[in-house]
Formats: sequence, structure tokens, C-alpha cells
Amino acid sequence: MDNCNFFDVYVKQNENPTFCYRSGNMVYEELLYNGALVSCGYNAAGYPLDVLSNFPTHLDRRYYTEPFSFNIEIDGQSIDYDLSYLDFIVDKSSESIHSVLVLESKIKPVKLKVHTVLDGTQMFTRYFEIENLSDAPLNISRLSLFSGGLEDMDTEQLALGVSEDELYSVGYFYDDRWGREGEFCWKPLQTEVTSIDTRFNRDRFRHPLVFIRNNLLGKIWFAQIGWSGGCRFTFDNNVKAETASSHLSFKAEILAHNPMYVLREYETFVTPEVHIGLVHGDIDDAVYQMHEHIRRSVLKTDCSSLLVGAGMGAEHDMSVQTSKSFIDQFAQMGAEVFIVDAGWACPPGEETRWSEYNGVNIPDTLRYPNGIEEIVDYCHEKGLKFGLWVDIDVIGKLCPNYSEHPEWRAENMFGVRSGNFADYSCPEVTEWAENDLTRIITEYKLDLLRIDCNVDYKDYFGIRDTGAGRNECTSIKHFNAIYGIFRRLKSRFPNVIFENCAGGGGRTDLGMMKAFNHSWVSDCQCAPHSLYITNGMTIALPPERVDRLFAGMGCHSFGSFDLQMRNTMLTHMSLNVVAPAAASVNPVQLEFVKHSTDVYKNFIRPILPTSKVCHHTPDSAQALKNGFTALEIYLPDKSKGAATVFSLPGCKCADVNIKLKGISAGHKYKVTLDNDRVSFIRSGAELCSQGVEIKLISPLSSELILFESID
Repeated sequence: MDNCNFFDVYVKQNENPTFCYRSGNMVYEELLYNGALVSCGYNAAGYPLDVLSNFPTHLDRRYYTEPFSFNIEIDGQSIDYDLSYLDFIVDKSSESIHSVLVLESKIKPVKLKVHTVLDGTQMFTRYFEIENLSDAPLNISRLSLFSGGLEDMDTEQLALGVSEDELYSVGYFYDDRWGREGEFCWKPLQTEVTSIDTRFNRDRFRHPLVFIRNNLLGKIWFAQIGWSGGCRFTFDNNVKAETASSHLSFKAEILAHNPMYVLREYETFVTPEVHIGLVHGDIDDAVYQMHEHIRRSVLKTDCSSLLVGAGMGAEHDMSVQTSKSFIDQFAQMGAEVFIVDAGWACPPGEETRWSEYNGVNIPDTLRYPNGIEEIVDYCHEKGLKFGLWVDIDVIGKLCPNYSEHPEWRAENMFGVRSGNFADYSCPEVTEWAENDLTRIITEYKLDLLRIDCNVDYKDYFGIRDTGAGRNECTSIKHFNAIYGIFRRLKSRFPNVIFENCAGGGGRTDLGMMKAFNHSWVSDCQCAPHSLYITNGMTIALPPERVDRLFAGMGCHSFGSFDLQMRNTMLTHMSLNVVAPAAASVNPVQLEFVKHSTDVYKNFIRPILPTSKVCHHTPDSAQALKNGFTALEIYLPDKSKGAATVFSLPGCKCADVNIKLKGISAGHKYKVTLDNDRVSFIRSGAELCSQGVEIKLISPLSSELILFESID
């Protein structure tokens, strides 16, 4: 049952008021119990927890040391309890309901506004306003945006033969390294405290997302933290064998060195957002609700054009002649926008030193003797839009600001300056960056702005003197300033496409993505990891927001030509060249690329912005054991869809049966297998029961399946 348009909030007012949040078939309740806001639990089938008014199915808070719905420390003191209720405000529209619970601490001079946004999907948004009511600064030293109990369970189900550590599984991206973004796994949730970090104790290439699956009862909780800095998910799977019970709790935290934020006198700080959901179903049901929530309530920048991108950077000589040659090739291939990547500020022959020139942001006059406008005009003559790469977070050694303003670079707790990282907690840096980006967009007539960020994540956590007699970690102020820059620029230039990148997928979170049309989720294009990345990042983000690249960046060295192309066809397609400027293009290759871009533009692209996604093989390690991975998109009414299937290393030859999820048994379908470009007609009932048989002829080969209802 798909119930994606119902949302409601109600309060049961008494001595300890209860707040019931309902969205779709997800229900979450909180209780203000003796001055502490605590989690009462969830329901996945749409029932308020007090549907039996005399016997509400609330969590037993006696089993939770910290049952609180958030954890905030001010000057080292917890303000999770001893709170006074001031107000509960509800703002309802046709699209969402936004409630604000207003509380005041009796421990510290702080007012809290607890914001909850419901949009009819089974995922909701939570964030806080923290207001300093005093004339003295306050330190924020702990910030759990969401916490408390998830579920009490009677573990008599263990009689089914399930061991204690098989009650729950946790799903997350298990690798935090560059080039391993999106490699997803399910692991048993141990009967201990388990934490998953990103961008603080781990590298920045792990997207802040987690799933918790009840393996006995068929429920999945899922969450994302919309934050580009340090994040942590923590689970306490507390199993009590002696009482045949288990008690599962959860935290979604922001991490930084303490104090992570100094709240000035009478200042109000708005926290990052956390997004929480629950379904009764499988991972595809959870992903659909997550994607619908992201589309409705988080990423409101337009992505309907989904122009086929193409570009060149420091892997080529980047001369005017080469640029024009590649623009010609891309136009033949079906590209719609040409992007000049890293190296445009470097003199000829020095494009691979682009990082040292970061911050110069002026086209080199020797490289472009007639100005970069010559390339812009040539793009437009060929019917392509023009885009430019900028790494505004980095100040290279050859940029004048490096020596003129060393204070613009972050400083760690040992007093050591970063080699290149620009610290946007410094207002002068923010002003420079925004002014320079405005100049770049207008002066070079950009249709697309690609923003990169090539830094060490440990630089995110610099230390700065606040001028209030204390230091603070720069991370929160840095990212809030970055977000502000791009929100303002996107508002000022709504028709410019903003493409997000951070050394690949180092900053794909929902906080950063709010001002961007789509995101470059990885620089790794080499199979099989490129396949796992596409599979996993289309779990985290809707597929139309996920950029994947055909050719370029080494991918030509691994896998078949068709595999490389099809790995981008169910996402936002980007192209690279298939022949150097001095060589002719293989006409067979060119025909296949043109055919594929035509299929993308005419069949797949119209589906993407509203599609459901089916991950036939979500777990990367399990997919390797099975020998193949498969991804599917389809319209919610099951009238049209597409699937890609890829064989993996070690799979010599495989007959694979794909049971398409986007099929309705009551319809008849035209099915096309793109390898042979043959079509056949099957009833939906046949496809549901028998699937589609395909043959993968060797490791790292592929097939594309297209299907469309014909009745």
C-alpha cells in the first residue's frame, strides 16, 4: 500500500503531553515527561501508538539510560531534561506540515525550538533552533540531533532459531576511502553499542546514511544527516536474554572538536537537519520513501533538464585546438553541455599543477590568447552550453591570497596552518569566495558551474579564537558559510546549473546538495568499483541527482565498451572522449554512443525525475559472490522502465534471470534487449512469473533492458 500523501500532527494534552507525528504509514511519538522530551516509539503500519487509548504501545523508558529525543550540552551541562513547555505551533499547507515545539531550559539560559517537517512520505525532517537568552557566550559541546529508543521487542521470537546478533542488520557504506563511495553492505547488528562515523574519525567519502532492518518483523528504519562535517550514527542493541527482551536505541550526532560552536550573547543557532524514516518492507520500499522525501522537501533545485554533460581537464593538454576538437566530438556523440575542468588557470604544459593555481580563477592568457570566451562562443555555435570547474575551497601556493592572507587558511589545535584549505569561518574568506564566483559566472557566461573540493577532511576541524575569550572548532561555521554562499548564488543565478563535486563524492550530503542541481558522486569510473558506486549512490540520492561518467578517468582500461556506457544510463549521464584529438573516431564506437545517448534522451531521461529504483543487488560483496549486479528504474504506475545488468570479475559466462519489479501483472509489455536491439511482447503475468533471461558473455559485460506497457 503506497500512502505518500497523508500527514498529520496531534497533541494529547495532559500533565505530560504526547506529540504524535504521522506521515504516510509512518508514525512517531514523543512524550514530554517530567521536563524531558523522550521517544515513545514508532509504528510502520499507520497506527498512532495510543490507538488503544488505555493501552498505548509506548517504549518502556526504564530500559533506556538516555531515552531523550536529543542530546545537547551547553558549557558541559546536559540540557536534555529540566525543560519547560512554552508552546507548540503547527503550520499546515497542502504539501507539508511544519510543527515547532518550544521549550526552555531550567539549567542554562537557552530556548529550544524543535522543528519537525512531515511531507506525506514515510520520512520526516528534524532540526533545532538553539537561542542564547543571556548576555554571555555559551559553548555547545554535544549535539545529537535525534536520539532515543527505536523499538522494544519480545525476543521469544528467538525460538525460531535466530541468534541474538541476527535480530537486526545495519546497512551502510562500509568504505570511507576515495573511489569507494557507495559500496553498500548489510552486517549483523551486534548486541553492543555500534557507531558509524564519517568525516571525523573516518574519511569524507562515506555518505552519512544508515539503515536498520528488523530481520524478524520486516521493518526498516533509515536516516540521513544533512551535514558536510563530522557525523556519527550510534546504535545500542541491548538484548536481555534473562527477560526475553531487546531494546534498540539510536543517535544521529554532529561531531567536531569541543566546543563545536560558541553561541554568542542573544544569538540563535540553527542546527543541521536529520532525516528519519520507517517502512514495513524491503530496502527498495525504504529507498522509494527516501527519494520521494528528498524530492519533495530537501532538494528543490530543478533537475528536469538533465543535460548530457561532457568535458575535459588536466588529463589532456587543454589547448584551444584540442578543446575545439573535443567539442566537435562531443557534439557528434550527443552531448549538450561542455565543461572545462581543472587546469584552465594554468599556463600551457602546467595543467597537471592545477592544485597550486587554485584560487587564481582567471583563464591563463597563454592558454587562451583570445580569452576563454573563444571556447564559450565555439560551444554555443555547436549547440552546446558552457560550464566551468572551480575549486573555491582551496587556496593554492601560486594564488596571491596564499601569501597575502595566510590567516585565510585553517589552523589546527597544534597551531599548524593547512596547506591549502580556505577557512570560511573567517568572514573575509566568505566575502572573497562569493564575489569571485559571482564574477566567474557573469564574466565567463556560464551555463553550468562545477564546484570541487580537494582537501584533507581533517582540515574541516580547525581551531579559531572567537574573540569572546575562548576558542571554537571552525567546522560548523565553515559549512554554514559554504551553504550560505551557494544558496545566495543559486537564488541570484537560477538558470545556471550548479554541479556539486568534492574530489568525487566527498560532499554529497543533503545539506550541501540543497543549492545544487546534481552531484558528481565519485571520480572512480573503473569497473567493478564504478558499478558498486552507481548502485550505492542511487540508494543515497535519487538517480537524477547522481552524475556518472562514460569514458575518461581510466575507465577505458576496465570492462567492455557497452558496460562503461550503461553504467551511466540510469543516472545523470556524462561523457568523455573515445579518441584523442589527433586520431579519428572509430565509427562503430561513435554509432553505439549516439544510439545510447538517444535512448537516454528519449526513453530513460523522461523517467528519471519521478522514477522508483530497484536495487536487485544492493550489497556489493554479495553481488560479487553472485557474479552480477543489476539496477532498475521505473515509473510508479509501472508503465515504463529500464534495467542494466553487469557481470562481475570471475563471472565467465552467466545466464541471469531478472525479475523486473516495475511490471504489473495486468498489462502487456514490449521488452527490448539492447545488445541485439531486438524486441518482444510479453504479458505482465509472464514477466512477473518467468522474468527476463539474459546472457552475460564474459566478466565485465552488460545488457540494457527497456520495457514499456503497450495496452
